[in-house]
Amino acid sequence: MTIIDKIEQEQLKSDTTEFGVGDTVKVNTLVSEGGKERVQIFQGLVIGKRGGTGLNSSFTVRKISYGTGVERVFCIHSPRIASVEVMKRGKVRRAKLNYLRDRIGKSATTVKSAE
Repeated sequence: MTIIDKIEQEQLKSDTTEFGVGDTVKVNTLVSEGGKERVQIFQGLVIGKRGGTGLNSSFTVRKISYGTGVERVFCIHSPRIASVEVMKRGKVRRAKLNYLRDRIGKSATTVKSAE
């Protein structure tokens, strides 16, 4: 193991939540304003994951806010992420759901349930 691998192992989170593309998740992020920290929630649909299992792995969450699509990219092992909660499991056939960006209304956030 090289020095870089050892440093990356120390930075990895051990309590990550298992979720996949198509799931509706609630991401609790730590936001610092002034001298205080608070938890801000971003809830939306996971439209892509990248990076596998390493330190640089990330996922993209998309939601519709007041008729406008909003996307955020989160690093899975970031210390700014307090927790990730899976609200609903989705069943999709693709690894990336980029086609949802062209949709408007309810069809922009709807995927099949994994039941």
